[in-house]
Amino acid sequence: MRHEPDRVRFEVRRRRNSGAGTVGNKRLESTNVRLNDLKSAASVALLLMSATAPQGFAQQTQVSPTAPSTAAPGDNAGLPPEPKATEPLYLRDTAKDYTHLKGYKFLNLIAPYTSTQVPLPTIQNTPRLATLLRDGTIYLGLTDAITLALENNYDIAIARINLDIADTDILRARAGSSLRGVSTGLVENTLGGTTTTITSGGGPGGTSTSSGGSGTGTSGLVLSTNGGGPAPYNFDPQLTSTVEFERATTQSSSSVSPTATVNTVTANVAYQQGFSSGTLLNVGFNNTRAATTSVLATYTPSITTTLRATATQHLLQGFGTGLNRRFIVEAINDRRITDSSFRQQVIYTVTQVESIYWSLVSAYEDEQAKERALQQSTQLASDNRKQLEIGTLAPLDVVNSDSAVATDRQALITSKSNLEYQQLLMKQAIARDLSESLIANAPVVPTDRIGLDRTPEEDMKVEDLVRLSYVNNPQIEQALLTMKNNEITIRGEKNGLLPTVDAFAFYGTNALGGTVNGSAVNLGTGSANNTASTPTGYGGVLQNLLSANNPDYGAGVNITIPIRNRTAQADQARSQMEYRQTQMRLQQLYTQIRIQVINAQYALTNDRANVEAAQAARDYGAQSLDAEQKKYKLGASTTANVLQQERNLATAENTLISATAAYAKDRSALSQIVSNTLDRYGISLVDAAAGTMTQMPFVPGLTAPKPPAPPKPLSATP
Repeated sequence: MRHEPDRVRFEVRRRRNSGAGTVGNKRLESTNVRLNDLKSAASVALLLMSATAPQGFAQQTQVSPTAPSTAAPGDNAGLPPEPKATEPLYLRDTAKDYTHLKGYKFLNLIAPYTSTQVPLPTIQNTPRLATLLRDGTIYLGLTDAITLALENNYDIAIARINLDIADTDILRARAGSSLRGVSTGLVENTLGGTTTTITSGGGPGGTSTSSGGSGTGTSGLVLSTNGGGPAPYNFDPQLTSTVEFERATTQSSSSVSPTATVNTVTANVAYQQGFSSGTLLNVGFNNTRAATTSVLATYTPSITTTLRATATQHLLQGFGTGLNRRFIVEAINDRRITDSSFRQQVIYTVTQVESIYWSLVSAYEDEQAKERALQQSTQLASDNRKQLEIGTLAPLDVVNSDSAVATDRQALITSKSNLEYQQLLMKQAIARDLSESLIANAPVVPTDRIGLDRTPEEDMKVEDLVRLSYVNNPQIEQALLTMKNNEITIRGEKNGLLPTVDAFAFYGTNALGGTVNGSAVNLGTGSANNTASTPTGYGGVLQNLLSANNPDYGAGVNITIPIRNRTAQADQARSQMEYRQTQMRLQQLYTQIRIQVINAQYALTNDRANVEAAQAARDYGAQSLDAEQKKYKLGASTTANVLQQERNLATAENTLISATAAYAKDRSALSQIVSNTLDRYGISLVDAAAGTMTQMPFVPGLTAPKPPAPPKPLSATP
């Protein structure tokens, strides 16, 4: 199956950033890559295993995870939908456009040779965090937590720099250089929270996944064939110059070569530039001035100047604009992959922060429940001690109630420690600087609770939810763009199999002049040789050069045929293998996403049922304790029975807290798998890339916390 190469057009525009704060005027270069074939690429990935299989296996049908076996020919209903392309991001927290750094400017010709200073990272917290601090306590809603994470979280800040790193590769590619690659895996250095992911990080920059560069193997660095094939010429012109002075004295070796001293001054200039057609232009302008004491020299000093232009054109290997500009196309694809991976990073981190927030809510409510349990057991122990004093209660009941108090106190201490740890996890996820005393010592009180309103994802049909995931998931978009880069690499490696056949042509001229040596001797006559009529000044020599009175021109062909050609064969075969791996990886992604979506939807259904059951058990436990306390007041129950009902209520409250937290986390995890978190919450990816949120996200399905019912005083009738 043959694919036409992608057509790429470049459109350079300027855009003024309308964001707030430090985001100033931005320079926007919009690279409109034709991604209309993404859908066909997805279809090809599903069918290519059968289309390119050996003949013995060609009859086997490769079925897409979503494709019904009864799909009619030409019907795309069963194929995965076209993924939603991530819009290129050009508004960032810096004022530099790293695709165009420093060119020649008026009265500043040295600008391209000066270094670029990358701004220092910001380690201060954004002012938004201080506004949540009241009376030494941080009152934090889920919306506030997500907004602060988008502004302060280090994982997102690290991934944000990858956008600029990808732009530097575009700059390199325009010069004809190979790509260095950019990290595109998830940065997972924020502690706390558990989210569902397919890829993981851990390498330089926080990730082990890269685009346009090398990958990490089991024993170290493994180089891929990405960027293989004939290297293009350097598109940036290169100017070289040599100025040299030499004084050489030679001894006499015969009667016709007397001892002489020569002072030589050389001044040469050369210009070289490559073009995307596979053409190389070389222009050389050489000048030599030699003054000698030899009586055999006709001129002293003598002036020699030459001018020569040579053009070389690849005819087989390295021929064609498409081949020599392939790095630019790959760099643009890598930039789009980086945009997509940044969207994936934002979704991942937002989901992780949401998970940390619900863990904090769970720890906060657990601490409150433990305090209520301690109050109840303490009140019961106090009443029992009073009854013991008046002789209406056995000492064993007092010991039993005192033991319950000690147990509840130990549980409260454990709960408080867990709450403090969850508060610390929350702060490290939403703040950059934890050394500020007000922030470091301030407790965090969560002000939102999860509601049980049904989400649209819970009621969607499985197939509709799966197809929605295929459209939104950034990993599918990245896999398709990676396949496009691999296709470009395959074409490059195929061209690298060809012999090198270069046609060249040159044209030049030379001129000679100088001052006639009055001491020169004509070896034939033995008299002085003073008949030369060559121009004596450099101006005359240069005029003679430009008149082309002494031309030098020619043409030819250079042919290089590698015998056996094993290196190129190995690289070309490997590029095909790596392409097959990307095809299977895409198939695997479809399968993984389908399973994760179905599992997440089932988990959410089960979580809702668990919450409802836990709520009913908690209500029953509260009513049972109230009834037992009333019986105890009437003398119809015992301390042991009351303590048992208290334990049952505490267990039911713990179960409800855990079930509610699990439901809240799984709800956000389903949104992550479907990859619609940003749309559901109204998060602007441009704001996230700039690091300054101009609008607050909105998280649906939240409620205010209900105040806990105070424990009823317990006093038994003597």
